[in-house]
Amino acid sequence: MLWKAVISSLLIILFYGATQTNGEKYPVVMWHGMGDTCCFPFSLGSIKKLLEQELNQTYVKSLRIGSNLIMDYESGFFIHPNKQVDYVCQELAKDEKLKDGYNAIGFSQGGQFLRALAQRCPLPPMKVLISMGGQHQGVFGLPKCPSLSSKTCEYIRRILNTAAYEEWAQMDLVQATYWHNPLKERDYIAHSTFLADINNVVFTNGLYAEHLNRLDKFVMVKFLNDTIVQPKESQWFEFYKPGQDKEILPLKESKVYEQLGLNQMDINQKLVFLATEGDHLQFDRKWFLENIIPLLSQEKK
Repeated sequence: MLWKAVISSLLIILFYGATQTNGEKYPVVMWHGMGDTCCFPFSLGSIKKLLEQELNQTYVKSLRIGSNLIMDYESGFFIHPNKQVDYVCQELAKDEKLKDGYNAIGFSQGGQFLRALAQRCPLPPMKVLISMGGQHQGVFGLPKCPSLSSKTCEYIRRILNTAAYEEWAQMDLVQATYWHNPLKERDYIAHSTFLADINNVVFTNGLYAEHLNRLDKFVMVKFLNDTIVQPKESQWFEFYKPGQDKEILPLKESKVYEQLGLNQMDINQKLVFLATEGDHLQFDRKWFLENIIPLLSQEKK
């Protein structure tokens, strides 16, 4: 299960001392990945406690999609990302604690969902976006299918490989909405109902780039031994060159670099690329404290 990758490195967090920071910090919003929920104590629940401990008891909101944990869990597979982003936008607007801004951490597909939120929902303002293993150029392959039976996993693989761009798959299966087949680039552009839009490849939405550039930092974390995300370079906004699935096209050579305003963010030193050893979402306490906590430690203005 996906949460097992998290628990293996995070349960020990609760047994170590904290390095407190002073002053009022921006609240933190977290969005879980596929096969997880907002509040499992062995996954995002433990991260929530860590952040509160390290950031002077700042407010941490772990997003729950829907009215209960079952719906939240199922949202990772069966509620279209566009509906989820709209729902979260409304929920954040109701939260008075976020009105002056917040930092955000997305885990796995929660990373690209939060980026869509930053682009489509600029109020309340997101300050720092940290994407932990997010698939910003999509995926082409599903070597492991966390938290599902092997039979169900194989069924999802078959759908993605043969019917990802069919209307019913795009509407009913979350992973189809960011399935990026470099061998069928035209089909991806024409039929992707989520990723192609937020990456400005269908047409250029100037507001997407404008809103994204309002971030103080856009931090992308790549897991160097990732066996779930293919290609793992998607975590750094890179992908295969169109027409083949071997060679990776560097970000600065891709169309999205300019179409989404990432080039301007790069000039303004707002893009941060981090890497850590480990499989998908596996990281240790020391790395997290040294690399992630400082990005969240700016005092609230």
